[in-house]
Amino acid sequence: MTRIAVVDDNLNLLISVSAALEAEGFEVSTYRDGASIIKEFPRFEPELVVLDVKMPGMDGLEVLEQLRQISQIPVILLSGKATELDEALGLRMGADDYVTKPFSQRVLTERISSQLRRREVRMAERGTPHVQSLGESDPDESDTPCIDHSKLAMDPRSFSVLWRNENVPLTKSEFALVYFLASNPDVIMSRDRLLDALNAEDENVTDRSIDGHIKRIRAKFRHVDEGFSSIETMYGIGYRYTGG
Repeated sequence: MTRIAVVDDNLNLLISVSAALEAEGFEVSTYRDGASIIKEFPRFEPELVVLDVKMPGMDGLEVLEQLRQISQIPVILLSGKATELDEALGLRMGADDYVTKPFSQRVLTERISSQLRRREVRMAERGTPHVQSLGESDPDESDTPCIDHSKLAMDPRSFSVLWRNENVPLTKSEFALVYFLASNPDVIMSRDRLLDALNAEDENVTDRSIDGHIKRIRAKFRHVDEGFSSIETMYGIGYRYTGG
C-alpha cells in the first residue's frame, strides 16, 4: 500500500483524514508535531506527506525545509491562511500543493492521488531526460568534463565543488543542478529544463521544488562567500549562471 504521513496538532483532523485515506486503501501514519515526523521519517518512509503549517514548536515550513534536505517526495501543505502570499511562500520553499482549511476529505484525497500520479510519471521517465544530465552514467566512468572557471571548480568524478578555493558541500542533486547551470553560462534555463537535468538524479523532484534547491544552493555558497550572486533568478522564466 502507498504510505502517507499526516502531520497536524489537531487530533480530530488526524482521525478524520486518516480514516478517509485508509478507506481509499492508503497506509497512513499520523504525527502531532514536526519533530516526530522528522524522527520517524527514515523508519516509515512515506511516499507523500500531508503537513499542517501552523503547529506549536516546529511549524510546518520548518518541517518542510528539513524534509527537503533528505527527500523530494510530494508534500501537501494544510493551512487556515488563505492569502496568495502564504501559498506562494509554501510553494517556493518546496511544497507541491497547498490546501486551505476547512477542506473536504474528497478534495484532499484527489489532491493526494494527483501528486502520486505525477510522481509515478517522473519515476517512469527516469533515465530518459530531454537534456543531458550528470546522472546519465556512473560518474567514475563518465567523460563529463570538469568545470574550471575563475571562481568555480567542479569535478564530476568526486562531486567536489570549490568556490574561491573554498569547499562547498553539495548533495548529488544540488551538484547536478549547479553543474548544468555552470555548463551553460549566461543562458536562461527554464524550470522545465532544470527539472529534466535533475530527473536522473532524483525521480521525485518537481518543478515547484527547483526553487527550494536553488535557495539551499545559494545558502551554501554564501556560507563561504557572502557576496555570492552568480545564480540569478529570471522571474517568471527560470535561472541562469552569470559566470565566475
